[in-house]
Amino acid sequence: MTRRSMSRPARLATLLAVSSLSGCGTFSNLAYVGKAPPMSPITNPTAAPTWRPVSMPMPPLHEVPTAPDSLWRRGARAFFKDQRASRVGDIITITVNINDDATLKDQTTLGRTSSESLGVPNLFGLESLIPRVLGKSANPSSLVSLSGAGNSTGTGQIQRNESVALSLAGEITQVLPDGNFVVVARQEMRVNDELRVLTVSGICRPQDIASSNTIQANQLAEARISYGGRGLISGQQSPRVGQQVLDDLVPF
Repeated sequence: MTRRSMSRPARLATLLAVSSLSGCGTFSNLAYVGKAPPMSPITNPTAAPTWRPVSMPMPPLHEVPTAPDSLWRRGARAFFKDQRASRVGDIITITVNINDDATLKDQTTLGRTSSESLGVPNLFGLESLIPRVLGKSANPSSLVSLSGAGNSTGTGQIQRNESVALSLAGEITQVLPDGNFVVVARQEMRVNDELRVLTVSGICRPQDIASSNTIQANQLAEARISYGGRGLISGQQSPRVGQQVLDDLVPF
């Protein structure tokens, strides 16, 4: 039997094809051709590889004084028990209402004109030697003449308009030493073949939690809000990996 070997160009083309397929995630996309993107299972947020405990500057600790024979507890909003989330694992509703509108416009105009001239009309009587050295057309009174002009005009404009209004339930993942809560919320919604993923995380004060056990996203410190997804629409809107690499490497 004779063993056929691929030519060098063929091997190179095959290698490039395999590399492009793996780089673009084509193999993972081919597994879901004709199917909707799968939803992630419910997991412990603190077990995620990207989760890290939050460390913030803390005030000195002090004990909260208690009043004997009192029916009320400091910070309580209910007669028998405070119904708001206060412990790790308690569920809290986060309301996101973002309506940003920003417009920036810059315009710059620069202009510059310069002129320089140099001549040697008298040089200890040696100015007559200049035409002999440089030629008969050389004039000692105007040997060098420089002029320059430059103009630069720049115009830039940025206009942004964003509007997001929704609410989702999360949970307390950490109670900081100063009493503040670290909250994390994640929601997935699949519509046809498009999966929308919303994540919200941040630090809130216990007193900012309303009696309905809700809190506004603008009351979260170090807030991280992400609204995206994956599926057919997101795949068509995102440039291919090869195009992104060329855009970063090509200097033109």
